[in-house]
Amino acid sequence: MDLTVEPYPNLDLFAFITVFPRPLGELPSPPWLVALLDADADAPLTRDETVRAAVRDLLRHRGYKPTGRGKPASEYLVRAAGEGHLGSINVAVDTCNVVSLHSGLPVSVVDLDRAMPPFRVAPGGDDDAYVFNAAGQEIRVGGLLCLHDAEGPCANPVKDAQRTKTHDGTRRTLTLVWGTDVLDARTARATAWYRDLLARLGATTEVVYPA
Repeated sequence: MDLTVEPYPNLDLFAFITVFPRPLGELPSPPWLVALLDADADAPLTRDETVRAAVRDLLRHRGYKPTGRGKPASEYLVRAAGEGHLGSINVAVDTCNVVSLHSGLPVSVVDLDRAMPPFRVAPGGDDDAYVFNAAGQEIRVGGLLCLHDAEGPCANPVKDAQRTKTHDGTRRTLTLVWGTDVLDARTARATAWYRDLLARLGATTEVVYPA
C-alpha cells in the first residue's frame, strides 16, 4: 500500500497495516489487554507533561488550535481512564487506546475496507470537515494533520471519521501513530510496543511508513 506524506514540521509518523485472524466481532479482548486500559498499569512508556505539550505544538504548525474539544485524542483517554470510563470496545480499538494512553501520542485506526485509496497525510483544507460519531457530529479539520483517502479526510490526531471506523466485521486496519521528532524516537518505541501487542493477539502487521 502506498501512503504519501506531505512535508510537515516536526512530524514523526509511523503507519502500519494490521490483518486480524478473524473479524473483530469474533475476537474479544483478553483480560491482559483490558487491564492495560488502566492509567496506572505497568507499561514500557509513560506519558508526561513534556509529551502532552510537544503533541499540541505539533498540531499548531498550520493554524489548528488543539485545545478544548479540539485537543488530541490521547488527552481524552487520560481523562476517561482517570474517571474509570475507558472500557473495552473491540480488540483493534482497545490496543490503539492502550498505546495512546501510555505513550501520550494520538493514534488513528481506520478500516481498510471502508477507506479508499489513494492515501495521503496532509493538513485539512479550510472548508474540510467530517462526521466523527454515530450522532452525526462534525469536526472541522482546517489546518489539522489528517489522513486523506479518495473521499477526503478520514482520520487525524483528534477524532477519526465515522465512515472509516472499525466494526464487528473488520479484518484489516491502517494505523497511524502521530508523533513528533522532538520526543527522541518515542514514536518508534510506541509503534514497536503496539506491534508486539498485536502479535500477541494473533494479528500480523506490516509497516507502510516510513518505508
